[in-house]
This record gives sequence, C-alpha cells and structure tokens, in this order.
Amino acid sequence: MPMMRLDKFISERTEYTRSQIKQLCSKGSVSVNGSAVKKSDTKIDSDADKVEVCGRSLSAERYSYILLNKPKGYVSSTVDSDGESVLKLVPEDMRTKGLFPAGRLDKDTTGALLFTDDGELAHRICSPNSHISKVYIAELSRPFEQEYVEKFGKGLTLANGEVCAPAKVRAAENAENLAFVELHEGMYHQVKRMFAAVGNHVENLKRISLGGFFLPENLPLGECMCLLPKDIEQLFAKIDFDDILTIGQNYFSAN
Repeated sequence: MPMMRLDKFISERTEYTRSQIKQLCSKGSVSVNGSAVKKSDTKIDSDADKVEVCGRSLSAERYSYILLNKPKGYVSSTVDSDGESVLKLVPEDMRTKGLFPAGRLDKDTTGALLFTDDGELAHRICSPNSHISKVYIAELSRPFEQEYVEKFGKGLTLANGEVCAPAKVRAAENAENLAFVELHEGMYHQVKRMFAAVGNHVENLKRISLGGFFLPENLPLGECMCLLPKDIEQLFAKIDFDDILTIGQNYFSAN
C-alpha cells in the first residue's frame, strides 16, 4: 500500500502549489473517496484512493501523457517566443507542473505532438538510439517523382552540406502531389529541406505518427487527448512502412 501525503499527490498531478492545495482543502474543495478532506497532509493510498480537486478526478498515474493535433501558428516551446506556445492549447484540467512538448513540430507543421512531464520518457523518445520513426504527409507544389524513392533511401545532402540519414518516401495513391515520408531523425525543417534538395517544394506538412502510434482520425485539429500506458508502448513499436502507407492513406482520406 503506497502511502503518500495528499498535498504531494495533488502537487505532482496538477499545477497547484502546496499552499494553494492547503487553501483548497480548508475550503472543502478536495475529496478522497467522496469525502471532503480538510488537512492537506493527510496520508492516502496513491494507488487505490480516488482524489478529486474542485470536481476534477486525478489519475493514480504519476506522469501525464497528452497528444495534441497541432494546428499551424504555434511554436513547440513552453514559452511564447516566435509565436504562441503550444502549451496554450492544452486544457487547464490536463496541465501538470513541468509539462512540456517531447520533441517539436515546426510552426507551420500540423499533426501529432506529445506532451509529458516524464523527463525519462521524453529522453527515450528524442534519443537517436531509440530509432523512433516519424511519418509525415507532405503536400508538394509539383508532382511526386519516382526517383525520390532512391534518393531519399540513399540519404540526401541538403543545401548547407548536412547529410540526412536514409529515409523512406512514397507517393500517395490517386494524388500526384502527396507523399508519405518516414524519418528517424529530426533536423530543422528536415522534410521541407529534403524535398527542396530534389527540386520540389512542400506546401503543407502533417505528422501522422510517432513510432507505432498514429494520430487518431477523430481528434480535431487543435484538440488534445490523454494517452494510456498501452499508447505509450506503441511509441516504441516497430511498424512496416507498407502498413504505414495503408494506414496513412485511410487517415488522409478521412481528413
């Protein structure tokens, strides 16, 4: 039975400070198993007890994992720098201390972006050693050319001399200006720079998967959802690129 102070449990799962939690308890705004608890230092079973703060039920899970279908115009940062922070799109009742985007999407790129307060997981996701693939749908200004497949597969040299690791690219069915790209690295504006290196231009870009986890087709642009442990496991699952093409095609058709 993992016993923990109530204020510590709440502090780890919300943005409230210990002093704020103490005030909420004194006002009767905190309950454990349906009963108001006035003392913030009360010991609770962090696995079994049901805690609510201002009517919000808190998960027993220590860390938060949130997926955003990112729209254009937001920067993947915890502060407003070159635009509004993506954190502004996370509902208040989902926020926790230390929540940050694990990885990044360019300001004008849309799609799957993960938030967490789990630093260890974020490191695993961003580490090159994890080999987590990222799949994008690119809308091109000119028709896709079959020679791109070989060029991407060999590893392109970008305009500034940087060399990309081998990547996979395929044309979408029944759409000559759409392509699917799978990367295992994340250079600045990489997809756009790779297509520029073969004489094309990316008009729009959407990330549809992180590892084996795909952006749900029913998650609206600008909306968030909480992920379960099984979803996190999918981040590190291997998936065949041919399967990606099938899933991605269905996703694009649905959107």
